[in-house]
Parts: sequence; structure tokens; C-alpha cells
Amino acid sequence: MDVRKIKKLIELLEESSLTELEIVEGEESVRLVRGGQGLSMPVAPPPSIAAAPAAVEPETDKEDQVPEGQAVLSPMVGTFYGASSPEAQPFVTLGQTVGLGDTLCIIEAMKMFNQIEADISGTVVAILAENGQPVEYDQPLFVIR
Repeated sequence: MDVRKIKKLIELLEESSLTELEIVEGEESVRLVRGGQGLSMPVAPPPSIAAAPAAVEPETDKEDQVPEGQAVLSPMVGTFYGASSPEAQPFVTLGQTVGLGDTLCIIEAMKMFNQIEADISGTVVAILAENGQPVEYDQPLFVIR
């Protein structure tokens, strides 16, 4: 199935009140589910979370620690990568100045690697996602001031 068709289906799902959409074309099929329900395979938490004590800090404390500035949000669900390969230098580091259109990271979605670019110029004051970890749609990834 063509990637453009899949992207269009995702847009249609986001714009509608549907929670699930499945399309079958010959031997190919695509199933989209809004809200993460209906996943066909269980997702295990990262080891650091699984080993954490039961008491979890409230999220408001975490949000208070985020510096002021323009948040760069994830345009899709996928896996966050801060560099082009495990051996490569990260695209950006804390305190680095970036320009409009500079690559900040890569998000892998459906075996496609999507470059996420800065939509403003400024200094990276926070990196909010961890390398190799899943990210959600509209999740803050960076803060640029």
C-alpha cells in the first residue's frame, strides 16, 4: 500500500470521530486505532520504569521543571532517535543554537524515518524525549528559546 494513502487515512481518522479504521486492498491491509486501544501486540515498559518503585511523582512536578520557550511537538506516533545512527553524534545538544529548518531528530513510524525540523530559530533549552523511546502525537520533544 502506498505511504501517501496511509498518511491520508491517518488524516481522515484524526479529522473524524472514528476510533478505528481498517482498509483491505488485495493481500495488503492497514488498521488504524485512535487512543492506543486494540494494539495487536503488548508493549512492555522500559526496564527503568518496570524497576521503579510504586510511588510515582505527580506529573505537575515534572511539568514545572520544563523551561519556558517554544515547544517542538511530535507530528506523529513513533520512535524517537536523536542521531542518525547509534555511533553518530546527536543532531542537537542542550544549549546548541539551531536555525529554522535544522534537523532536530528522527521519528521512525511504520519503518519510515521522518526528520523533524526546527520551526523557529533559537537555543535548545530542553530535550524532553529519550533516544529509542516511543513518542506520541503532539508530545513535546524539545524546548527552543
